[in-house]
Amino acid sequence: MNNITSIIKEIEKTIEDIAPNLEVSERGTVVSLSDGIAQVAGLPSVQSMEMVTFATGDVGLALNLNKDTVGVVIFGTGDKVIEGMEVRRTGSILQVPVGEDFLGRVVDPLMRPVDEKGSIKASTQYSVEKIAPGVMTREPVNQPLQTGIKAIDAMIPIGRGQRELIIGDRQSGKTTIAIDTIINQKGQNTICVYVAIGQKESKIAQIVEKLRIAGAMEYTCVVLAGVSQGSVYSYVAPYAGTALAEYFMDQGKDVLVVYDDLSKHAVAYRELSLLLKRPPGREAYPGDVFYLHSRLLERACRRNKESGGGSITALPIIETQAGDISAYVPTNVISITDGQIFLDSNLFYKGIRPAIDVGLSVSRVGSSAQTSSMKKNAGKLKLTLAQYRDLESFSQFDSDLDPETKKMINLGKRAVELLKQDQNAPLRVALQVASIFALNEGVLAALEPKEVVVWESAFHTFLQEQEAPLLDAIEKGWNDEVIAGLRSALERFKALRTHQ
Repeated sequence: MNNITSIIKEIEKTIEDIAPNLEVSERGTVVSLSDGIAQVAGLPSVQSMEMVTFATGDVGLALNLNKDTVGVVIFGTGDKVIEGMEVRRTGSILQVPVGEDFLGRVVDPLMRPVDEKGSIKASTQYSVEKIAPGVMTREPVNQPLQTGIKAIDAMIPIGRGQRELIIGDRQSGKTTIAIDTIINQKGQNTICVYVAIGQKESKIAQIVEKLRIAGAMEYTCVVLAGVSQGSVYSYVAPYAGTALAEYFMDQGKDVLVVYDDLSKHAVAYRELSLLLKRPPGREAYPGDVFYLHSRLLERACRRNKESGGGSITALPIIETQAGDISAYVPTNVISITDGQIFLDSNLFYKGIRPAIDVGLSVSRVGSSAQTSSMKKNAGKLKLTLAQYRDLESFSQFDSDLDPETKKMINLGKRAVELLKQDQNAPLRVALQVASIFALNEGVLAALEPKEVVVWESAFHTFLQEQEAPLLDAIEKGWNDEVIAGLRSALERFKALRTHQ
């Protein structure tokens, strides 16, 4: 009897010690499939933007939460996914790996390397969608982000934490401005993220090579959503790039993000929305296309020190059709950003490059994002160009004009020539100031317009070789000593050219 009792107690103890190993998981089934969109039944608790996995190993993103089904967009081709296949929730809202090791690399929108340089060690995971920093955590934008492009740094200055739109027709130089800005960040303690949305892989390979030759890939990550990858990658790409930028901002660093371009992003989202049977609105874009870009660009800001510091400067690019900036998507993004750089195809074909239309371009941050030396000189340049634009139509009647009007037109012509700049050749701010100072002082009046570019190149070489301390002084501030030094340098350069 005692043996039976002890056996019973032993069995009871064993039963108590057994921990039930229950695994609860939601599993759904693909009920229909078309154009990379799977309608899945049986996932009642799935969240919007949650990752799901198919039995083939393919990954999907839950976008449409209907009453009986979930609209899932499939990353990649999804050619092995079939109707009736099992789908599992991951319980994870879309996240991407981020970290220091992503600098110098080319990755896809899920941050997987595509440059054949091996795997990348991630520091942590960041959500691709995030609520933008609140107003109380932000600081006024008053630190310049130099592009190295005279026309922009002088008249349409960009500050760290600003959102400045680059807008214009196809093949008018939009990407060139963005790439030159990235190249100019060398030695400026700024991390760069270039997001290529729906671009040809061959074009991006050329851009990466330019950045590598310029030494810019050391502080740059390229997020590539190639045209061959499909709409879902183009949709996710800018958010993933911003997540990487936020990782560096959280460390108190300044980051520049280029979105090339958001027109293709809107088209990709429209395509996904129509396939998900969302109702189209104006110009067949879904009604929430404004929110698509506003929630992205609001994440660009300059944070105050109490909130960790750091900044994200956004340069979104928008392509217009026949210069129409009043179309739906362009007007949306213009209203979201802090100004725009408008590129005019007519100027481009006239040989004025970068083809920036100063009249339609604006920076709402203004001179608060300029160095004191640039601020003192740029105002007169703006006035010169404005007067020239007003009088340009009269220039064909040159012989009938009074001397003062002739003088303004001639000075304006030289100003237009001075603002021409080769691509992939950004200038340090001291050289830009020296050129504008020479124009304002009337030094260029004695030159023919076609001689201005040659004169400027020679003047810059002279300053770099013989006036290096003066260039450093210009970047530190603007005072009587700097003005006297520049006037003296101009005189010596003039004498040098006379003797040659």
